[in-house]
Amino acid sequence: MMTRPRMSSPMLDSFFALIQNLAGESPPAFEEGDYRLAAAALLIHVMTVDGKVTPAEETKLETILSAGFAMTPPDTRRLIEAATGLEQETVDMVRFTGVLRRALDEPARQRIVAMLWDLVLADGQAVESEDATVARAAELLGVSARP
Repeated sequence: MMTRPRMSSPMLDSFFALIQNLAGESPPAFEEGDYRLAAAALLIHVMTVDGKVTPAEETKLETILSAGFAMTPPDTRRLIEAATGLEQETVDMVRFTGVLRRALDEPARQRIVAMLWDLVLADGQAVESEDATVARAAELLGVSARP
């Protein structure tokens, strides 16, 4: 099980929750068909395929998801927790890529591949297993493996 760095404090998390409550917003629920959950699970799968997760990769994962889906830090952490559970119970990437292929157009799927490469290169190198996994994900998404 990977540990995630805390990019904000509990006080800041409480502040974001208060703002959401005042605005009448509730935290997002990440359900099975949600493309954000599928994308996050795919990213986690690629991040863990080499058997080690670096702090740089964990930080990059949070940054990619937060910026890519315009999410607050608490929502990003909830997404990562949900996606980690989904990734651990799933045998292969077909489940995630199927959701993404149905939900996103080709340019958006190509952006997912770019996110995968950003994450793979977060620790400064791409090992063969990561390269092969991104290539397979791109194939399943029906886009080029190169961003």
